[in-house]
Amino acid sequence: MQTRHFIQLIALSAFWGASFPLLRIASPALGPWVVASLRCTLAAMVLAVLMHTLRDRWPPRAAWPRLALLSLLTVVIPFVLFNWAALVIPAGYSAVLNATAPLFGVLGAAAASEERLTSRRLLGCAVGFAGVALLVQLGPVAVTPQVVLAALACTAAAASYGVGTVLMKRATMAYAPLPASAAVFVAATLILLLPAGMAAPSAHPTPGALLAVAMLGIVTSGFLYWISMRLMREISASAATSAAFMIPLFGVTWGALFLGEAVTASMLPGCVLVLAATALITGFNPFRSSSSEP
Repeated sequence: MQTRHFIQLIALSAFWGASFPLLRIASPALGPWVVASLRCTLAAMVLAVLMHTLRDRWPPRAAWPRLALLSLLTVVIPFVLFNWAALVIPAGYSAVLNATAPLFGVLGAAAASEERLTSRRLLGCAVGFAGVALLVQLGPVAVTPQVVLAALACTAAAASYGVGTVLMKRATMAYAPLPASAAVFVAATLILLLPAGMAAPSAHPTPGALLAVAMLGIVTSGFLYWISMRLMREISASAATSAAFMIPLFGVTWGALFLGEAVTASMLPGCVLVLAATALITGFNPFRSSSSEP
């Protein structure tokens, strides 16, 4: 992996890490479905404007079902589940659990015969799930059924995104990143329209929540999804999902700085195991020579 790729991964991690504290602000006021819908709508609008400015063409009609499936796996399911978890657990928890995405990404790639599943990667899976269990049990939040469900929701969201990266990599090879990204968020907006409309009467908008959704939709969704698809054209899917390695560091940091969330030594074992597991499974090494990474 080249240095510029690694720098882009760090930048993506920093911005995506910031999305978890923003969800903690937006979800309680607006609800999970409305936040996801507004976020996707804003992202679709931003990307559509960029397409118009750059005079890009939308993907052909035959491509839309495939892009809709990509939207469901990498946008709709993760957004809704992380939004719901934000009602229950701190941003740092969600960010660390999101680091399991590379585990599922490699498993999905192996199932699709695009990557080989080695004993090292199987060990990484075991270590990763042990880390998730430790994180839930040892963090500063009391373990209740609702907390466990929220942790499972985060893990399911990471799994959906991780498996979806296989389709994401294929999409980058078949279509230009900007039109593909715009189509993904248009599809997500349409999928979320009905459930968000049903949930809208219970929303209680606040200036802070609306500002948080604007940041989520315009920056961490629209622009960053496009950038991640551009990056995925140049590096492997496993390396691309390795941005999740660093998201917990930023998620915990932003949560502590802006929301006053507790950071204790008891969170360290689970965090270390999750990060070690993703490194084992993907084999990602930022210090490896560029010739060893596509």
